[in-house]
Amino acid sequence: MDKSQLTEMTARRAADSSDGRELTGDDISRVLDLLFGTVEQAGTIAEALKGREVVTLGSFGSFQAADGVASFRPGTALTEYLRDQTR
Repeated sequence: MDKSQLTEMTARRAADSSDGRELTGDDISRVLDLLFGTVEQAGTIAEALKGREVVTLGSFGSFQAADGVASFRPGTALTEYLRDQTR
């Protein structure tokens, strides 16, 4: 799945949600760029990692950096979902 597919799928899910708030594909694309960065500008996660911080996204997982290399450690909920072991 590339960024445009991820953006489109997320926009559809936002439109289908029951909270009444609508997000456009442009809104979602902007948030992804701000979080993960672009070729021209580092994102919030990259800046935090460069500052030696660990970025934890709830039960999804966490990003960390060591010796200039970023890594991702999946959280329990993501791991259980991928293994069809959700509670």
